[in-house]
Amino acid sequence: MIEDFFTQLTWLQAIGTIFGVVQVLLARKNNIHNYLFGIVSILISLFVMYRSKLYADIILNLYYLVMSIYGWFYWKFGRKAKETPISYSDKKDLLKAFGIVLACFTLMTYWLRFHTDSDVPFWDATVSGFAWAGMWLMAKRKMENWIFLNISNSIAIPLLIYKELYIYAGLTVFLFIVGTSGYFKWRKIINNEKRESIASA
Repeated sequence: MIEDFFTQLTWLQAIGTIFGVVQVLLARKNNIHNYLFGIVSILISLFVMYRSKLYADIILNLYYLVMSIYGWFYWKFGRKAKETPISYSDKKDLLKAFGIVLACFTLMTYWLRFHTDSDVPFWDATVSGFAWAGMWLMAKRKMENWIFLNISNSIAIPLLIYKELYIYAGLTVFLFIVGTSGYFKWRKIINNEKRESIASA
């Protein structure tokens, strides 16, 4: 019975990982369809995280689900019924992002410590805080999303290993690498758009 449980989780991690890999590769290419693959990966992760008692990650994945739907519409239509371009965050955006990190960490830590049987409340809450902010910035198509997400990834890798979710740990290493590459890819896109804008002026 125990072997069947872990085998099931392993297969689910593998399937979720495939969809997650496709999602992040499409995001790196600035392809709006990344959100469709992301949603499938999120739904699988919800079950795996529940069985592993990573409750902050459950809330995080529910947030990912909402932000994925929001992000798809925002990327597609923006505020003026046209596709939103990549841009750098201003001071207001960064203040909001750090506010999300702090608020999420505080609320998640309290909830995990006093209302769940989590054995890693601070660790889990820190991963979630930076991931929440990163996903919000991603939905806004802001460059800094890659930085916040990679901070979350770097903290999540040892947590997932500790929880023996080795496939997800491997995926997170991959996400960290692609996140770094994605930052430079998006920067190149912005620079190319600026050059084209200057040339056509």
